Amino acid sequence: MRGERRFMKLLKIESNLGYYLNKLGKYVSIDEINKEDLLDLVSLTLDNEDVQFDEYDESNLKNQAHRIIYKSIIDKLASLGARRQEYLDESARMYLDEYDKYRQDLGEN
Repeated sequence: MRGERRFMKLLKIESNLGYYLNKLGKYVSIDEINKEDLLDLVSLTLDNEDVQFDEYDESNLKNQAHRIIYKSIIDKLASLGARRQEYLDESARMYLDEYDKYRQDLGEN
């Protein structure tokens, strides 16, 4: 529905293990994440204002590998989310510059 905010939880902790949301909308164990999955999470973070993460809590993650991976990913995605508008503005400036060059090459003003 229009106007309804839908939050998307990208990272969650459940049953003492960490999970990430894959591109199919299913939660997968965080220790199975690959480069493409990380890129998908970055894109989702940049494209959506309403992404959420379960807060990192060492006592809720019993698996050492899950602790390390989850903390690293949540720190990066949270930082990216906080700087989301900065990235979007920079992208818009870059494309505007390229568009202006293209127009000049065509002889338009």
